[in-house]
Amino acid sequence: MSEHDEDFAAMFEASLKARQFERGQIVKGTIVAFGQEVAFVDVGGKSEAQIDLAELKDAEGDIEVSVGDRIEAMVLSTSGGIVLSRKGVRNAATQRELEDAFQAGFAVEGKVEKVVKGGYEVRIARERAFCPLSQIDIARTADPAVHEGKTYTFRIIEYRDGGKSIVVSRRKYLEDEQRAHAAALRKSIVPGAVLTGRVASVLDFGAFVDLGSGIQGLLHVSEMTWSRAATPHSIVAVGDQITVKVLRVDEATEKISLGLKQLQDDPWTTVASTYEVGQVRKGRVTRVAAFGAFVELEPGVEALAHASTFAPTGRTEAWAKSVPAGTTGMFEILSIDTAQKRIGVQLLDEGSSRAADPSSPEAATPDAGSTGSLGSLADKLRGALKDR
Repeated sequence: MSEHDEDFAAMFEASLKARQFERGQIVKGTIVAFGQEVAFVDVGGKSEAQIDLAELKDAEGDIEVSVGDRIEAMVLSTSGGIVLSRKGVRNAATQRELEDAFQAGFAVEGKVEKVVKGGYEVRIARERAFCPLSQIDIARTADPAVHEGKTYTFRIIEYRDGGKSIVVSRRKYLEDEQRAHAAALRKSIVPGAVLTGRVASVLDFGAFVDLGSGIQGLLHVSEMTWSRAATPHSIVAVGDQITVKVLRVDEATEKISLGLKQLQDDPWTTVASTYEVGQVRKGRVTRVAAFGAFVELEPGVEALAHASTFAPTGRTEAWAKSVPAGTTGMFEILSIDTAQKRIGVQLLDEGSSRAADPSSPEAATPDAGSTGSLGSLADKLRGALKDR
């Protein structure tokens, strides 16, 4: 066979392959190679088409596809082979994809081009969309310009007039993601779980801790530390990263109770080996009730000085008004019940030899703002009661 016959046979075979397609038909193919001026596209079977390289370049003149990429184009000619063109169909294809994404609720990627009246101009592929100012983020944006030039993921919330009017929302996408993450996170929030969170707010009764995805738990002041005298503001601050333990989860209300002290050693575990009856220790009154005064001997170890140790039986009401919380003094241990976590103590007179014991040499002293020591107040009270 002559060279002329071979050329004719090749052209005839290409013509047969081209007959499978029609001019104006939209086809999809895979880039298989690049030539000097054209790219070769596999459009199925044994058919191979060509497309001008100029149609595969971006605004900067760089080829924006690679071997193996899929493209969509229109059949421009079938004479002597298949010639493709993306002119006139590229935008249409993008619009169809955006419309499909709108109908299906799929997310799309777009670049925030600039701030415009009421929101932002967003570029998605070669299409222009509008994102309202309130839809750019979950949190309020103080400076709208911070989003310019950023590439985000959006949801299409409006698609009208064949793609001439497209409205997108990043906020909706973030909220959807947050809900999905929250559902997965809630499965891991079970009693006993140890989690890391951020302190979102601090109130008089405790702190709310953000565990992620908008889920918050309450860390009550009673669960922060073993010491009853502590206040929430003295332990945590807004923004602190802390590790907490999940104590309870109310499935009905979705309320989560957290603990901090549960991750610390319980000071009562050493009471049996370090405390004994007859021992004298310095203590601080944390609160006063009608039946006695609660005394903190160390953080987390609280004792009770019963009212009967302050005044004669039957005259227990007057003393409660005279002993200020926050006053320190020397206390003798009368009883220890480690099982019930109870210690009974009595206040020693300021001038007693027991109060000045070498093992506990510090005399009773008031805290700043208190009206006097427990010893002096108790002495005055006892004297007043005896005079009656």
